[in-house]
Amino acid sequence: MSSPIKNWNKEERPREKLLQKGSAALTNAELLAILISTGSGKKSALDLARDIMALAFDQIHRLGRLSVQELKAVKGIGEAKAITIAAALELGRRRQLNEGLEQKKILSSKDSFEVLSPLLRDKSSESLVILFLNQSCKLIKYDILSEGGLTSTIVDVRVILKQALILQSNNLIMAHNHPSGNLKPSQADKDITTKLKDSAKLMDINLLDHLIIGGNEYFSMADEGLI
Repeated sequence: MSSPIKNWNKEERPREKLLQKGSAALTNAELLAILISTGSGKKSALDLARDIMALAFDQIHRLGRLSVQELKAVKGIGEAKAITIAAALELGRRRQLNEGLEQKKILSSKDSFEVLSPLLRDKSSESLVILFLNQSCKLIKYDILSEGGLTSTIVDVRVILKQALILQSNNLIMAHNHPSGNLKPSQADKDITTKLKDSAKLMDINLLDHLIIGGNEYFSMADEGLI
């Protein structure tokens, strides 16, 4: 039987450890245990946190993909605890997104990735995002336009270009995720890139890049000379 956290030495308890040493000193499981707050049955909050991290293969980006229902599948995690964890993970994503949006200009694939990563890396299905930039490459707006794979039947180039004209956007960046982590572009990825680039060019709009994001890595078609 696991000993309740309240019976541990103070320096070993997650909350006390955070107060004494700062949040950076805690493991992922210890931070998660603070959110879970209380144990269940024979398991402490830290035991439950370790069970959840095991479900996510001890990887934070996989943890971010877990739904409320998947979290509830862990014995001892009820709806309230699952919702608390999901809300905390969403706040983390939004913080990173806001930090990316605060930058003045997007001048490289790395700049693009910093904006796009929190939008795409935790998605369990393929999703498409378009960044609309002005002439100085400052971000005007981003749109999540489709989910379920990139084909000409799903990605409507007309919708993208109509939005660009409304926003007076001179430059576009396309991005989508590969949940498998495989960053190699498919033929469909290349085809839709060419279609959008050629159509945008007729309106004096530039497609600057198409990023494929998998976890914490990305592939840039511009960097690889494919645009």
